[in-house]
Parts: sequence; structure tokens; C-alpha cells
Amino acid sequence: MSALVLALAAGAVIGLALGALGGGGSVLAVPALIYLLGFTPVAATTAGLVIVALTSATALTAHARDGHVRWRAGLLFAAAGAGPAMLGSALATDLPAGALSASFATVAGVAAARMLRPGGEDDTAGEIRLGHAAAAGAGLGAVTGVLGVGGGFLAVPALVGVLGLRMREAVGTSLLVITLNSLAALGLRGGTVDHLDWAVVAPFAGAAVLGAWDGRRLAAKVKGSTLQRVFAAALLAAAVAMLVDALV
Repeated sequence: MSALVLALAAGAVIGLALGALGGGGSVLAVPALIYLLGFTPVAATTAGLVIVALTSATALTAHARDGHVRWRAGLLFAAAGAGPAMLGSALATDLPAGALSASFATVAGVAAARMLRPGGEDDTAGEIRLGHAAAAGAGLGAVTGVLGVGGGFLAVPALVGVLGLRMREAVGTSLLVITLNSLAALGLRGGTVDHLDWAVVAPFAGAAVLGAWDGRRLAAKVKGSTLQRVFAAALLAAAVAMLVDALV
């Protein structure tokens, strides 16, 4: 199968996840780039940031139009993570490939377990706790910078549990956080961006952007818990494969 077809297929799946769940799909981008398209871990994390930033910004417009974005809360969360995202991005280029893959696999495995864990949707919005929001935002920014993921799989639970947002608002607001964190992390990766294989990255990102629009419509037709389990299973498989590869 050609690299173009693989890039289009992987991009569509990742866009669907981001559009429907506000996260989860972006963490699949890095293993897809490494194992399907032959990118190095450093190049994959940089390309992942480009793809995630474009896709999240696209999905954000749809959720904002539906009134599901809490701008003040999202900006506060993202502002706390901007510095750690840039610092993590600078550190990532110096990490050994095996360490980067193992770290990514660990975070992906935790994310998959969280997504598979049963839990009800919280329909009550609570008061935003500034200190907790800043701490959670900083941690998310660091993950984004080092591993090249938007962090929506961590942002959505944090926005619900820490900031007290309703689930639909958390999904929409997470896309704002993902977009800003990804752009901040990319700010310190200018040199690596220039060396990306854009013949692969561009169609990958294009398919992801189109998939994000479809994901928003899919979310209205399919139960969120069903979508979440499907993407979590794929994420867990990717995490196991990356961890085995890093340790062998």
C-alpha cells in the first residue's frame, strides 16, 4: 500500500476521533507516522504537532458555532501550559529515540485505560478552581511539548474533573487548549519542521481536517461511549507495539 493511501487513511481516523471526542485521535498520529509511514520518533512528534494543530483548529470552529467552547476557561488552561509545552518541545529533540518511544507508549497506555474506564457524564458545571486549572494546564503542556500530542485525552477529563465543565463543553474547550498548546510547542521546533516529508504530512493533515468535520457529525449519531471504546482499543494496541519496540 502506498504512503499516500496510508497517510490519507490514518489522517481520516485521527480527524474523526478529534472531531467526535475532542481528543484521543491525536495520540494515534505519532505511532501511525512511525510504524505506517517510516518517520523517526523526533520527526513523528513534530509532524504530529502540525497535524494536531490544524485538525484541532478546524474542529474547534464547529464546536464554537454550537456554543460548546468555554473561552475563558480554555485560555486559562492553555496559558498555564504554554511555557511547559515550549520547554518540553526543546527537550524532546535531545531525547534518545528509544526513551521517546517508551515515554509515548506509557502515556498512550494510561490514556487508553482512562478511556476504557466506565464513568458517567457529569451534567453539572462547577466553579473553576484557578490553582488546580493552572497545575493541570502546565502538566498537559509538558506532555504536548515532549510527545507531540495535543493532549485532548488528558484535557477532557481534567476540564470535567478540575474545572467542572459539562462533557460537551469539555470536548469543545479541549480543542482550544490542544490548538494553542500545539502551536506553542511548534514554536521551538522550526528547524525540524523544515525537514519533514511534506508529501506525506500534507495529505495526512488534509484527511484529518476533513475527518474532523465528519467526526463532529458522527458524535451526534453514535454514543460517545461507543466511539471512546473503539479509539481506546486502537490506542492501547499502538501503545503495546511502541513499548515492545522500544524495549527490544
